[in-house]
Amino acid sequence: MIPWLPLEPVFPALETALAEPNGLLAAGGDLSPQRILSAYRRGIFPWYSTGEPILWWSPDPRMVLVPDELKISRSLAKTLRNTDYEVRLDTAFSAVIHACAGKPREGQSGTWITREMQAAYRELHRLGHAHSVETWVDGKLAGGLYGVAIGRAFFGESMFADQRDASKIALVHLCAYLKQRGFGIIDCQMETAHLASLGAKPIPRSDFAARLVDLCVRDDAPGHWPAAAIDGHFRRHMTQP
Repeated sequence: MIPWLPLEPVFPALETALAEPNGLLAAGGDLSPQRILSAYRRGIFPWYSTGEPILWWSPDPRMVLVPDELKISRSLAKTLRNTDYEVRLDTAFSAVIHACAGKPREGQSGTWITREMQAAYRELHRLGHAHSVETWVDGKLAGGLYGVAIGRAFFGESMFADQRDASKIALVHLCAYLKQRGFGIIDCQMETAHLASLGAKPIPRSDFAARLVDLCVRDDAPGHWPAAAIDGHFRRHMTQP
C-alpha cells in the first residue's frame, strides 16, 4: 500500500518506497511546478500512464551520469566529426517533448509522457527550470533531449532521435555544457543497458539523495539557456578520438 499525497507538496520518506515495483513511493497530488521541483530536490520523479493516477517514484539504485564520465564510442566520435549538424539549447522545447512522447521508454509499451505531463513541463520551461538540447540537421530537428535543472544537478527526462546518433549528439553537448557550468550529476532515473554504454552507473538511492543535498543547495535564478552555447573550437575539442 502506498500513501495518497495531500494537497501540500510533501512526500513520504524515500525509504518507504516499494521494492516491487522498484521505487514506487506515492500516488496522487498534482503536477504543479512547486510540487515537481520539490520532488526532484528529494530524488523523486513523476511517471505514470494515461488512465492512471499520478505516480511518484524513487528507485534504488538510481542511474546517474557524471558529465566528466560520458563514454564516447569510436563510432559516435566519427559521427560528431563528420556529420553536418547544429546543437541548439531551449529553442524548440515543445517540439522535443512532443517527439519524446512518441518514443516509448525502453521496456515499456505506449508513452508515459501524457498530455498533462507535457503541459506541466512546458510550464516548467516557461519558468526557466526545464530545458531542451536539440540536434538540428539540414535545418530540421533530428533529435534531442529535455530535463530539469536545479542548482548543479540536471534531471534528465527523455530523449529521441529521428536520425542516427542525433540524441547522443545532444547528450555529448549537454555533458560538455554542464561541465562548463560546474554541474556534478545527470539523473538518468532507471538503469538500462543503453545508459550504461554511455557511462551512466547505478548508485544507492541514499547516496543519490545525499548528493542532491549538496548540488541543489545553490539554485541560480531560473532562465532559458543561451541558444548557441557550443562554439566550433569546443566542438573540435569534444570530438577528439
